[in-house]
Amino acid sequence: MPAQTILLYPDPRLKEISAPVTAVTAEIRSIVRNLLDTMKAHPGSVGIAAPQIGELKRIIVVDVSGHKRAGNHHGLLILLNPVIRERDGEQIGREGCLSIPDYTARIRRAARIRVEAYDFSFSSICIDASGFEAVALQHEIDHLNGVLFLDRVASLKLDLFPRKNYLPQLARPKE
Repeated sequence: MPAQTILLYPDPRLKEISAPVTAVTAEIRSIVRNLLDTMKAHPGSVGIAAPQIGELKRIIVVDVSGHKRAGNHHGLLILLNPVIRERDGEQIGREGCLSIPDYTARIRRAARIRVEAYDFSFSSICIDASGFEAVALQHEIDHLNGVLFLDRVASLKLDLFPRKNYLPQLARPKE
């Protein structure tokens, strides 16, 4: 399937809470394919949530394996109804978002998390993540709750930065 258009801030759908997935239906499989295709169409992206393509379902895709900050990771994760059950430690790092393409910000996140979710076969799974993968998971799970990284910026004056080498076409999928 072709990549989908990314919703851009301040689209009000980005602030809505997503509905739980109750089964892996044809609709859910289609949304997951669209998420994978859309993430692939945006090089450097490490995650995407269904609300970012206008689907208010609790689905995220995360894959930090190609990123220089990857560290330990689980590879490609397709998670349905993910919930953070445990948080530990603290880290501050720079985050960006496909839905807010012209800014990055310093954000405080948990250093280690435990996520409970369903995988693509709707089997219950538990993932312990740390470092950059933990950040990516927290970022994408926030999208499911209508939370953007801008909502977590401590100081807009000190912690929000224009993206270097910002390309306006970043938010549009490749043709």
